[in-house]
Amino acid sequence: MSGPGLFKIFISAFLIDNVVLMRFIALCPFIGMSTDEDKSIGMGLAVTFVTILATAVTWPVYYFVLSRETGVFRELGGLEFLQILVFILVIAALVQLVEFYLKKMIPSLYGAMGIYLTLITTNCAILAVTFDVWLKKYDYIESLVYAVGVAMGFLVSLLLLAGVRRRIQTSPTPPFLRGTPILFVSAALLSMAFMGFSGLVK
Repeated sequence: MSGPGLFKIFISAFLIDNVVLMRFIALCPFIGMSTDEDKSIGMGLAVTFVTILATAVTWPVYYFVLSRETGVFRELGGLEFLQILVFILVIAALVQLVEFYLKKMIPSLYGAMGIYLTLITTNCAILAVTFDVWLKKYDYIESLVYAVGVAMGFLVSLLLLAGVRRRIQTSPTPPFLRGTPILFVSAALLSMAFMGFSGLVK
């Protein structure tokens, strides 16, 4: 695909169909890891790494092994029924690599991320990307661009909520909205703002 086509895929994944604020996927780490900017960046980069590598691995696995049309087992009807299992195993293996690296090189971030690092394995945003690329019939390069767009959209959404939460800490909040309620109200307002990007790419 041409440069403009790839740009449209990126912008669509990044802004128009933002994985968190427009598709409401991966809300657990969105709320849990947006307590400050450092945690948001750490989680966002970890998810970006896993998302891109997972896409890079699962795309050829699907088309050359699992697919009933192009896979090596197409004469047997394909192995598409193993798709979820195989994709999750790939993602889990990549998360282990990230976990080992952070534990060795950045122990402070590893401790701060806690259980949310392990939960990247079941982060539905990553699994959604691996399914989206074949549902949308993207080629390999398009798939990688889409994965980068989704991951960057996830990172930006974390940073936006982290910034909002910082302001909330120093702002008067009605007692009945303090804590989790004001976070969901803030997330809803961010989502409404992102609706303004609809139609940006034709």
